[in-house]
This record gives sequence, structure tokens and C-alpha cells, in this order.
Amino acid sequence: MMLTGLLALPVTMAEAADLENTLYLDLQYGRVVIEMRPDLAPNHVARIKELTREGFYDGLKFHRVIQDFMAQTGDPKGDGTGGSGRKLRSEFSNTPHKRGTVSMARSSSPHSADSQFFIVSADSPWLDRKYTVWGEVVEGMEFVDLIKKGVGKSGMVPGEPDIIVKMQVAADVKE
Repeated sequence: MMLTGLLALPVTMAEAADLENTLYLDLQYGRVVIEMRPDLAPNHVARIKELTREGFYDGLKFHRVIQDFMAQTGDPKGDGTGGSGRKLRSEFSNTPHKRGTVSMARSSSPHSADSQFFIVSADSPWLDRKYTVWGEVVEGMEFVDLIKKGVGKSGMVPGEPDIIVKMQVAADVKE
């Protein structure tokens, strides 16, 4: 017997949970897929999903990008001083900041994370247990590597920085 079409199979609870904890971060270069980690940082993951569903991240700049270290975004002002207006208590863990880790940016106060986050492009163990890890890139790091780099120690990106074209929770995407 030969099948001529694809069968629509029901989505299992595990698959639905996976989609609920997966982000699609679209760059001009391609799609970055982030597996969120509510087991490590449930409050941060919930807030990231809330902001994503509001469209908060769409169009925001990667304002700070340091070669062989990280790319930072999530500031509506585009200069590293802004946020969504709600601070989160830290949820530090023993999860290492290795290439592909997604973590919250913050000021010197451990409980100052808001909407800004960064993607680590090289292992950065000096960040461990000092920043809240909430996800990991599982596909598309080659696109993160293409994000326009900043200059100097600050890593601030001159001119027109790359942006998040669109960010979505995978469970919300209708194919």
C-alpha cells in the first residue's frame, strides 16, 4: 500500500510542551531556535514568553555585540539603558555559559534583569552563577555569528545594528 499524502498526527503533550518552551528568533540571516529552560529560570522564561507574545522584541537592535563573546539585545531604547519596566529577581544556576547559552543582562544589582538578554558566542565561565541562564540555542548559531559586531571594549554597535526581525513562541506559530 502506498501513501500519497502526509498523515496529520495528533500532537502529544510532550511535543506541545516543547513548542511552548521554544523560541523562534528571526534575523535577516536566518532563524535562531532557542530552547527555553523553565526548569532553571521559571520566572524569566515566563516573562520572556509574555514579552514575546506582546511583540516587544520585534525590531529591537543588537546594540552590544562583542566578537568571540556575546550579542546583546532586548532594549527598546537601543543603547543598553532601557527595558520593559519590570525587574526580575535573579534565578542563578550552575548551568555554564557555553557557546549558545542565552542569559539575562543586568546591572551591578543581581535583581535588575528586565528584558535585555544576550547569546554567548564563546564559552564564558566567568559569567557562571552571576547571570540568569534561561535558554540555549539549539539551531542557528551560524546566524548569531553573523550579527554585526560592535567596537571597543563596550562592544556598542555603530551605525545601524542588526535587529530581531521577529521573535515568536513556537507554539503560537501557525504554519
